[in-house]
Amino acid sequence: MASRPLETARFQVEEIKFAYVFHESGLSINVMYTVGDPKRRAVGFKLAEGMEVPEELEGTFKFARQKSKLAGVIRGSYFVIKKEYE
Repeated sequence: MASRPLETARFQVEEIKFAYVFHESGLSINVMYTVGDPKRRAVGFKLAEGMEVPEELEGTFKFARQKSKLAGVIRGSYFVIKKEYE
């Protein structure tokens, strides 16, 4: 990503692990996966309100709009990880 990463976060809730990277541009990238089931893994991209789709992701993913009481309008996309990576 061309935008500089500002902060990262990792945590686990029950059997699901989460990792986030927050970028200067307003882009948030997250990875979610279950500890016991390697088939349940996904990556999500979220854009800050008013942010254009980054050039690196343009044409690759479809971004849907979603309304949130706390965050306003969120545009996001995700994909399921199908292969195993280390």
